[in-house]
Amino acid sequence: MAEDISLANQLLIAMPSLKDPNFEKSVIYVCEHNPAGTVGLIINRPMQFPLRLVFDQLKIEPIRVESNQMPLLFGGPMQTERGFVIHRPFGVWRSSLLLHDDVTVTTSNDIIRAIAEDQGPKDVLVAMGFVSWGDNQLNQEVMNNTWLVCPFKPEILFDVPFADRWKFAGSTIGVKMDQLTMGVGHA
Repeated sequence: MAEDISLANQLLIAMPSLKDPNFEKSVIYVCEHNPAGTVGLIINRPMQFPLRLVFDQLKIEPIRVESNQMPLLFGGPMQTERGFVIHRPFGVWRSSLLLHDDVTVTTSNDIIRAIAEDQGPKDVLVAMGFVSWGDNQLNQEVMNNTWLVCPFKPEILFDVPFADRWKFAGSTIGVKMDQLTMGVGHA
């Protein structure tokens, strides 16, 4: 992989051989990728805690009880106390970064308040923590077949059930994830 090719706004699919419990069968949305490093969010790991935990910490009472049950995602092992809201459409929240025509990441809690008031974006994922790699580390991992790279597909972020995202992402690039083997073949 050429060092100047950016993986930003792509999805990474963990290969079956990746057994690290933080990343096993994960799908990661790459938010930023350059020679200095990479930042991403795992998009298929709901935690045992719903969004109500965040509402309680901010002392917010949501208008719709269903908002309490929205799952929080494990976005990655780095700074797990820090929240990231992946959403569409863009909106008017304070700390937002448009990453793709169809994806924005917001880190300010005004979006959480908007969600509680039923004024938030249509499609939302709330992740706690993030994933990061150092200089060219991700490029090396991709070359070592730790990750498959999948072009961005908004339905993977917002429509496909969490439990199906790993296999679905693979299928979009013609790979049946459950049929891959972990060993190296020999002739």
